[in-house]
Amino acid sequence: MNANWARRSGREDRLAKRAAGPVVNPCPPGQRGGAYKPLSPEELEQIFDTALRLLETLGMGEVPDRLRADLMKAGAVEGERDRLRFPRKMVERAIADAAKTFVLHGRDESRSIEVGGDRVYFGTGGAAVQTLDIDTGLYRPSTLADLHDFTRLQDTLANVSWFTRCCVATDVEDSFDLDLNTAYALCRHTTKPTATSFTLAQHVTPIVEMLDIVAGGPGEFSKRPFKKAHISPVISPLRYGEDAVDVVYECIRHNIPMSCITAAQAGATAPATLAGFLAQSLAETLASLVMVNAIQPGFPMVFSNWPLVVDLRTGAFSGGSGETAVLNAASAQLSNWLGLPSGVACSMTDAKAIDAQYGMEKGITSFAAAMAGGNLIYESSGMTASLLGASFEAFVLDDEMHSHTYRALRGIEVTEDNLGFDAICEAVLGSGHFLGGTHTFAAMERDYFYPSLADRNQPRTWTEMGAKDAWTMARERAKSVLETHHPAYLTEEQDRAIRAKFKVLI
Repeated sequence: MNANWARRSGREDRLAKRAAGPVVNPCPPGQRGGAYKPLSPEELEQIFDTALRLLETLGMGEVPDRLRADLMKAGAVEGERDRLRFPRKMVERAIADAAKTFVLHGRDESRSIEVGGDRVYFGTGGAAVQTLDIDTGLYRPSTLADLHDFTRLQDTLANVSWFTRCCVATDVEDSFDLDLNTAYALCRHTTKPTATSFTLAQHVTPIVEMLDIVAGGPGEFSKRPFKKAHISPVISPLRYGEDAVDVVYECIRHNIPMSCITAAQAGATAPATLAGFLAQSLAETLASLVMVNAIQPGFPMVFSNWPLVVDLRTGAFSGGSGETAVLNAASAQLSNWLGLPSGVACSMTDAKAIDAQYGMEKGITSFAAAMAGGNLIYESSGMTASLLGASFEAFVLDDEMHSHTYRALRGIEVTEDNLGFDAICEAVLGSGHFLGGTHTFAAMERDYFYPSLADRNQPRTWTEMGAKDAWTMARERAKSVLETHHPAYLTEEQDRAIRAKFKVLI
C-alpha cells in the first residue's frame, strides 16, 4: 500500500511539473553555431586573397577628405582615378586590431548579450515601408504607431535578442523627427539592446542627449551604450558614401557601437557568380573595418557582410532563395574564420502572406545562417514581402521557429546517463516501454522544446478546436500581447524631460 501510494504520489508530482512547463528553457538564445561550413579551407583562403587583391589593386572610390587623411595615416596609398588603395598589410593590421568580442548592452543588464565567438543570436533589422495589417490581412503604409506596437510585441519574445526598428514611419516626413521618434519608441517599450539608424551626422548628438536623459544624466549613455547604430558606409561596388561616413565619425565620438553593413546584390552591384560576389562583398566590408580602425583602433563593430540576391530574370530582390541561404552562411563562415563579430541576414521571405512559401523560405535561410555560426542574424523576425513588409503575426511565428533552430544548434549531449544503458535494461526486463520512466521524465524537462503555436493534435481534435491555421493562431497571440503588454520603461520624469526638449509625436 505504501509502495503504491509512493508511486502515485511521484506520478502526481511529475504531472504537476509537466503542467508547469520546463524549469529551464532547453534551447535559449546564444547556442553555439559553426557546424555548417559551405566553404573549404582552401576556398576561404582564395576568397580572402581575392578580397585583399581588390583592395590593394582597385581600392575604394569617393573617399571623403577627412576619411582620406585618416586612411593615408594608416597606410593607404593613392591610386588611379582618385581612388585610395589599401596595401595587404594595412588590411591585415586592421583585422588584428579589431574588436573580437564586445557587449551589446540592454538597459536591463540581464538582457545584454556578448557578440563574437561562435554564439548565435537572432534579432531584427529592416526598414519596411508597409505593415501587414493585423485586422484586414492586407498591406498598408507603415506608421509610427506600428513601430511602437512592434516594439511592445517583440519585448515579450525571448528569441529576439536585440531590436532594430523593423519598419519606417512613413507618416513622419522630417528626417530628424523620424530618427528621434524611432529612437524614442525603442527606449519607451523595451529594455533589450536596441539599434537604430541616423539619416545625417548632425542627428546623432541631439539623440544622444535624449538617450542621456534615459541613462540618468549628461554623458551617461556613452559610458554604457544600450543602442547601436546601423550604418552602410560602403556603396557597392567599392566606394564610400559620404553621409554615412560622417555618421560613423559621430558614432565613434559618442561611443556608439555600430554594425557597418555591406548589402551588395548579386548580378546588380556585385558579380552574379557566388564566389565572385563573396570576394567583392568581403572586400567592401573589410573597407568598413579598415575605416573604423583607422579612426579608432579596436572600436566595437559588427562585421555585417550581408549578401543579397536578385532574381536575374526580373531584377526583383529575392530574400528567400537557396542562394541567399548559402551566401549568408558562407559570409558568417568567412567572418568567423577571420575572428570578427559576424552579422548576416536571413528570414527575408518574399512571401506576402503567412503561408507555405513564407515558412519554407524563412526556415531554410535562418537555419543555414545559424548553423554556420552567424553571431547576429538580422532581419530574422517579422519581415515579409522581400523586406518591404513587416508583420505582427510573423514576429510571433518566427520566435517559435528560432526556438527549434536553437534546439538543433544545441545538438546531442553524449554522457553516461544520457546513453541510458540502465534505463534500457529496466525497460527490456520490466514494462517493455519507456513511458513514465524516471529517465524519460528527466529528458522531457531538459532536452525537448514544446511549441505553443505549432499544432500537434490529431485531425479530429484540430477540427473540434476550430481548425485554426498558423496565421490565425499567431494573430490571436499577437493581438493578446498588444492588448495587455504596455511596459513603462521610461519614468514620468524622464518622459517629461524628453518631451520638453524634443518633438515626440506619440
